[in-house]
Amino acid sequence: MAKQLLFGEEARKALKVGIDTLANAIRVTLGPRGRPVALDKKFGAPTVINDGVSIAKEIELPDPFENMGAQLVKEAATKTNDQCGDGTSTSLILAQSIVGEGFKNIAAGADSQALKRGVERGVNIVVDELKKMSIPVKGKEQVAQVAALSAVDQEIGDLIADVMEKVGKDGVITVEEGKGLQFETEFVEGMKFDRGYISPYFITNAEQMRVELEDPYILITDKKISALNDILPALEKIIQTTKNIVIIAEDLEGEPLATLVVNKLRGTLSPLGIKAPGFGDRRKAMLQDIAVLTGGKVISEEIGRKLDTVTVEDLGRARKVVADKDNTTIVEGKGKSEDIEGRIKQIRAEIDISTSDYDKEKLQERLAKLAGGVAVIKVGAGTEVELKEKKHRVEDALSATRAAVEEGILAGGGVALLSCVSALNKVKAKGDEATGIAILKRALEEPLRCIATNSGREASVVVNKVKESAPGIGYDALKDELGVDMV
Repeated sequence: MAKQLLFGEEARKALKVGIDTLANAIRVTLGPRGRPVALDKKFGAPTVINDGVSIAKEIELPDPFENMGAQLVKEAATKTNDQCGDGTSTSLILAQSIVGEGFKNIAAGADSQALKRGVERGVNIVVDELKKMSIPVKGKEQVAQVAALSAVDQEIGDLIADVMEKVGKDGVITVEEGKGLQFETEFVEGMKFDRGYISPYFITNAEQMRVELEDPYILITDKKISALNDILPALEKIIQTTKNIVIIAEDLEGEPLATLVVNKLRGTLSPLGIKAPGFGDRRKAMLQDIAVLTGGKVISEEIGRKLDTVTVEDLGRARKVVADKDNTTIVEGKGKSEDIEGRIKQIRAEIDISTSDYDKEKLQERLAKLAGGVAVIKVGAGTEVELKEKKHRVEDALSATRAAVEEGILAGGGVALLSCVSALNKVKAKGDEATGIAILKRALEEPLRCIATNSGREASVVVNKVKESAPGIGYDALKDELGVDMV
């Protein structure tokens, strides 16, 4: 196939058509009176959604040049979603306005590089202004307010506030599809990992098919235990104090496993053998997390320790350990609080320097298990279409709330962006660089214009009224009222 080439005005026109096609499909969703968009699927029911980035991901245009434009602004939405999980529609509307006004000026003879310098200079000023305006989120009530605004649903707001209060800001909250009609929540007390008991003979609670050990000693090793002499010295020392022993190892097999099972059946011991969670370097890190949480040590030949040298001081402790065939939970590990805090700081530092989203997610899970907790929100609904739409809203609200807790909140409804125009008015610039700043000023009005239009109001009238108002005062689209405090 011959290469297709476009240049100059022709290329810009094609890109703009693509940008406008994608952005216009998303503009209608902005604000509390925005309309949802129905996405057709090749299989199953259509999805009804008002999440900007999810809509953007579904749009592919047949013309390659127009599609290029759509993909360029789609990147802006995706980046916003990766950074804070919400605000994707606003970022697309800002991008559409900047590109549209920029192309107009280039067609009129403006220097594209000078325009770019002006826009970039203005963006830095706007970001600084927004940081200054940021208000920290304090208390459960404010958290509920942020979540309810994002989801346009007070029930979802209250639910997220309750869950976040229980698991803490470092906790992991996952959203799943439920089986019923209502929301359900599950909380995991302590550190949970996806490895269960090695043998069903360890079970202590036959009714629930699980092992429950109170105040056990915990032996942690990265070695495969296949010789009885490996664990015999440790068992002899532990049995003088307690019958409850948990062994976390790469594997437990042969004679050592048979010995533990026989002693369990005789009532001499209450053992629990668990395979170490994770793989490779992640396994080593998770074993170290367990050791820090329980106040034990990882017995590893890498650091010159053999299993036959284990003392009682090397073993971890916890108030309770519960395991079924798939999962194990360590409740109230007895590690030193300063050691746990040090480990948490180390994991946070790793999150900051990590460039992989997958690694960040796994590190965040480890952090939650040490610092906060783990919660699951199960979304219920009457139909599959409603379920998917509701689940999307909960996920968006959760992301927005996390970002708000970390970085604070701003006046909503496009008011914070509009407030930054006064800072741009003070900037001294000449020629096309000044035009670049003017392009940005116009773009900052666009989210409010869009919210007003979606609410059936005349956009210019609303923007002018808000400009004349005090900082933080704007247009409440839900109540259709001007002069409202938008913080």
